[in-house]
Amino acid sequence: MTLVKISMALITLGMTATVFAAPLISPKEAELPDTPPTLSTRGISRGPSIKLNSPEANTPVMSPFEFKVSFDARGESKIDPNSVKVIYMKSPFVDLTPRLKAAISASGIDFAKAEVPPGTHVIRITVKDTEGRETNSVMNLVVAK
Repeated sequence: MTLVKISMALITLGMTATVFAAPLISPKEAELPDTPPTLSTRGISRGPSIKLNSPEANTPVMSPFEFKVSFDARGESKIDPNSVKVIYMKSPFVDLTPRLKAAISASGIDFAKAEVPPGTHVIRITVKDTEGRETNSVMNLVVAK
């Protein structure tokens, strides 16, 4: 039986499944050379907003931790969850999107128990709304030893 079926069965019975920590960034990826974050913007953007909810930006946390990001569309548009890209800013860039795919929704990213090696990790998140407006946000995850 798959983990999803087991989780659904436990939820149906009013029980919760144990959530195991999952690697978001590997130690080998953390050792890659840093890439300076470059984010160019032109004027005022009406694209969606991106907010890091957990952990608090630039505040040291212990791994594993809850990685939560919220998206908010503007006007009548909606978030396109298939447009979300999460990039670890290393040289070369590391695409974290496939690891987070199950945690991405139109409301944001909810990845419980993310395993990340100690250090400061620069992440770029890109999201588009249904009208094609794009927003990029660069954030630091600081993981204590």
